[in-house]
Amino acid sequence: MRPDTPAENVDHTAEAARLERTAGLYPEDAEALLLRAAAHLELSGDRPAASTLYDRLLSSADSLENPSLIRALKASNLWEYGHEAEARAIIDGVRAAAPRDPAPWVIVAEALESHDELEAAQETFTEGVRLLLTDVPEPPYSTHPLLYGRHRVRRMLGATHDDWDTLADTIHLTHASPASPASAVSLDELHDPKRVWSLGSNNPAELEAEISRLRAELGAYREALSRPFPVAVLHWPAAELSELLEAYPTLADEYPSHDAHLSTIEASLRELATSGTPNLGIVTGTVPSYEAFAASEGASPGEVSLLPQYATTLAARGRAVEWPPQRGAGCWCGSGRGYGVCHGAE
Repeated sequence: MRPDTPAENVDHTAEAARLERTAGLYPEDAEALLLRAAAHLELSGDRPAASTLYDRLLSSADSLENPSLIRALKASNLWEYGHEAEARAIIDGVRAAAPRDPAPWVIVAEALESHDELEAAQETFTEGVRLLLTDVPEPPYSTHPLLYGRHRVRRMLGATHDDWDTLADTIHLTHASPASPASAVSLDELHDPKRVWSLGSNNPAELEAEISRLRAELGAYREALSRPFPVAVLHWPAAELSELLEAYPTLADEYPSHDAHLSTIEASLRELATSGTPNLGIVTGTVPSYEAFAASEGASPGEVSLLPQYATTLAARGRAVEWPPQRGAGCWCGSGRGYGVCHGAE
């Protein structure tokens, strides 16, 4: 499916089938491809088929990068076609597993919210926020939906603002695009429960004000959707780098040593973060994958200019991991130590 294809013109069933076939050709990307296929099946209305895909993925849980995300998606999908008890059980399991990725927290909390379980949704959002953002000076971009969702649910419950709510509103105002009117509308306004009543008003002024708010909210969604994958830096594990340099010695100037390679990655990402570049990530390369990419481009793997293109392609295929890692997570370098005592200790 082309990125510019209007959603109403998409044959979701055919697109899901295409993605399943592609997953068979590229097993290393099967998780990301099958998740997209399941999303198309949900959009087509074939929710049982989507659940079958989630089960297919979970049957190989040992090789999954994010099993909690898949369980969360499965629970949300099950609840939508009448399997409430099973969905609740899976949601309880996701919460008990305390994943370090914000996405599962957002999905299960929003599932509760969409079924009017507002207290449970608030508790779930709060658990995720406390786990991932306690003592974190600057919340990573991927955690923003956690803060926004928590703010929204608490607004509907009429809860008094706390520090997390204030942080959510500050981030919303700070990170809105200068070209978007969202910067002029606070989260308190966007999440005001009375807005739904304004849509039924006969007063033109109230309707015009609500349309302005909806445009602001749409602008924020569009900004988020404009960044489908991170700005990614390429990482080679030690064994892969040795094999790469042995096969393509012209890359030796780019990678004088593995330690220097790791230090360069961390320094580059910190420099990008300091310059204000959002949504940063790391992709891990393998020699066979790189050689296949070079062949597809009709280029030599020994060309240095091919490396950033390879990194971008891996990120577009969903292979990027967020940088910096979430609080308490292992270091991106694969040392087995926590990021905070490894490359994050500098």
